[in-house]
Amino acid sequence: MRIRIVFSAALAALGLMFALPAAAHAHGDTVKVVVTGQREGHVTADVTWENDGDAVDEAVAATVNAVSVDGTRTMGPWRLVRDPAAAPAGWTTAEALPPGSWKVGVDVGFPALGHGELEVAVPVVDPAPVASATTPVTPSAAPSSTPSAAPASASPASASAASSAQAPDPAADTEGYAVWWTTAGVAVTAVAGAAVGLLLRRRRRVRLDRLG
Repeated sequence: MRIRIVFSAALAALGLMFALPAAAHAHGDTVKVVVTGQREGHVTADVTWENDGDAVDEAVAATVNAVSVDGTRTMGPWRLVRDPAAAPAGWTTAEALPPGSWKVGVDVGFPALGHGELEVAVPVVDPAPVASATTPVTPSAAPSSTPSAAPASASPASASAASSAQAPDPAADTEGYAVWWTTAGVAVTAVAGAAVGLLLRRRRRVRLDRLG
């Protein structure tokens, strides 16, 4: 019984040993590397099996090197990492190229050999404008102050007008008193003149009677 179990396990192991090379041979012995460009300076590339075009599921060991077009600057080597934005075949770099034109080369060593290259241009990104520290006055705030000030200035004026209407005018009272005293003086003078005239007439009559 034990011999049968060991023999079955040995056959299964042999089958796996032959099955794995057959599966790898179906994909091919090389991978296809296509450098697709850059995104915010990060190099992007697609890595697939060259025979059937399937995406490489296992880990990829690859390096990225970049040389400026004029040959004065070099960047790398950098490592390729999975690009979630371009799954399942997309790969990218964690590092970013500075602005300029670059000749980018990608070399894959595992799970199979592969190479790709492309000239990419990284544009200059303008910095975001800095917000001003001063807050502009809104147009609605200016008109609101004028109407509110008008009633405030009008209320003291109306109050002063009402108080002036209620308070007696000293000049008018003085003028009234002067007219009254003038009238009274004229009346007293007239009465006194009439009394004096009557008294003089009576005296003349008495004298005439005595002489006669």
